[in-house]
Amino acid sequence: MLNSSASTIEFNRAIVRTPCKRIVEGLTSATMEKPDYNKALEQHNEYIKALQYCGLEVIILPADERYPDSTFVEDTALLTPHCAIFTNPGAESREGEIAIIRETIADFYNTIEAIKPPGTIEAGDIMRVGNNFYIGLSERTNEEGANQMISILRHYGMDGIPINMNEMLHLKTGLSYIENNYLMITKEFLNEPKFKHFKQLEVSSEEAYAANSVWVNNRVLVPQGFPNTKALIESAGYETIAIDTSEFRKIDGGLSCLSLRF
Repeated sequence: MLNSSASTIEFNRAIVRTPCKRIVEGLTSATMEKPDYNKALEQHNEYIKALQYCGLEVIILPADERYPDSTFVEDTALLTPHCAIFTNPGAESREGEIAIIRETIADFYNTIEAIKPPGTIEAGDIMRVGNNFYIGLSERTNEEGANQMISILRHYGMDGIPINMNEMLHLKTGLSYIENNYLMITKEFLNEPKFKHFKQLEVSSEEAYAANSVWVNNRVLVPQGFPNTKALIESAGYETIAIDTSEFRKIDGGLSCLSLRF
């Protein structure tokens, strides 16, 4: 177990949104299998319990049937120590999700910025390491969106580093920073010079989905069913919490996608 004082971030709250019945229509690039709605609800409740176990106050927003992917709240905003930045999702069906979370975030942030068209960006493409934010250029995040984000971050004394990518849906599909200089990393990023200074925990191709694990106050949430990755994280000194995300995986959703942590 690592000493909590060794970490640079402490989260106090998380925002989540209950899955809607239309989650079965969610965007996917990986499978034709549809999620089981009732099972997704059960898994979402277990996710909330895990966040609470890690000491977070969890703000639970109601389901919104207009947006099948709206349970993936992470993509709508980047919450930094200095400001909140609303994104501009690259998937057209998700554009309205910013409006339905704006008021909730405004309850906690006085300083709010936003990415403007033609820039597109989803926060699943953004990995925070201290005051630096690695930004993946993907089908959902374009160069203009990344440049706007970097400009905003620099205005508040932070910085952004663009990362070219070819295989992953989002940057954090294949990378997770779990503090103390540990980086969970998959094959696509192993030769990226910008990641060479990290202590790399290589996740095998067979368990690549588990690269999207989430550090929360010195514990790491890891998808259930990936024993080698779980053991790898524990070998670095962390307590892990395994959570079943099978239904969210069917629509390309991972653990980090399901909450905004701040």
